[in-house]
Amino acid sequence: MSNTLRNVILGAMILAFVVIVLGAYVRLTDAGLGCPDWPGCYGILMGVPTTEVDIAQANSSYERAVEVGKAWREMIHRYFAGVLGCLILIISVFLMRKDSQGQRHIFSGIALGSLLLFQAALGMWTVTMQLKPLIVMGHLLGGFTLFNLLGWQYLRGMQSLPVMDSSVASKLFNFSVVAIIVLAGQIALGGWVSSNYAALACTDFPTCQQQWWPQMDFANGFVMWRGLGVDYEYGVLEHPARVAIHYTHRIGAVVVLLVLGRYLHLLAKNTKQVPALRNVARIGSVLLLVQIILGISNIVYKLPLSVAVAHNGVALLLLFSIVSSAYMLRSARN
Repeated sequence: MSNTLRNVILGAMILAFVVIVLGAYVRLTDAGLGCPDWPGCYGILMGVPTTEVDIAQANSSYERAVEVGKAWREMIHRYFAGVLGCLILIISVFLMRKDSQGQRHIFSGIALGSLLLFQAALGMWTVTMQLKPLIVMGHLLGGFTLFNLLGWQYLRGMQSLPVMDSSVASKLFNFSVVAIIVLAGQIALGGWVSSNYAALACTDFPTCQQQWWPQMDFANGFVMWRGLGVDYEYGVLEHPARVAIHYTHRIGAVVVLLVLGRYLHLLAKNTKQVPALRNVARIGSVLLLVQIILGISNIVYKLPLSVAVAHNGVALLLLFSIVSSAYMLRSARN
């Protein structure tokens, strides 16, 4: 892989991080339906209604009244996502072409391009299906997956890879896969919490409503599909169902702490002579601690916007730290 392509991929990763954080900001400020149509906003392809005439016309044509601030937040997110999409398409094409070593990465190029198109569709459905939780959660996971696929390609361009005992590397690699699955499940739960407006279903910690096991409705809390034509803005669930979602996410956080904590400890312990992996273990440990603190702060301080957005961003970085270690261990075990 040429240095130029690797630098382009790094730029796409940075932009993807910005898009994901912006998406969290849009969602947390209730601007996901700031534009009720797609790809334009109240029929305007580039921009939002700002003049009195345009706002009056938009209000008469759409059921949802114009809120200029929310509309701009949504459109700015779309602009950044559009630029990122173009960049990923370019990267996909270059991956499928022969590089200086005569290699093609056809599968990687197709995977990136296909996921990008599906992610764009999820973005459209998020609006047209009025913030359907399953779609919103899928859109979040799609963004995280795109970032990590880009990261995987960036790591592929490393000049030198860690060298260590293959049997140790193999065991740690298997553990890293488990850690990724557990963390991805918790991220999905976080998306389900956010899309169902369940973040403040419990406002005390470590108990919930001063109880260790409050009244919860799991049956309704985890219904994935409730049909079309429902406006999900601000949620449709009763409080016990939201509590069930929130509490499950808390339990998931404990599982993540135990699994990732153990994995990162073993990674650091077994890579004392492998600086790259040892550094990943240290960074991952710090990110895990920060993420737990942010999660508790969201509850104790009633979901401050900056903390909630940071919770999304750190989750992404934590996942990438584990994915990075998996890539290096996969190479070291061969």
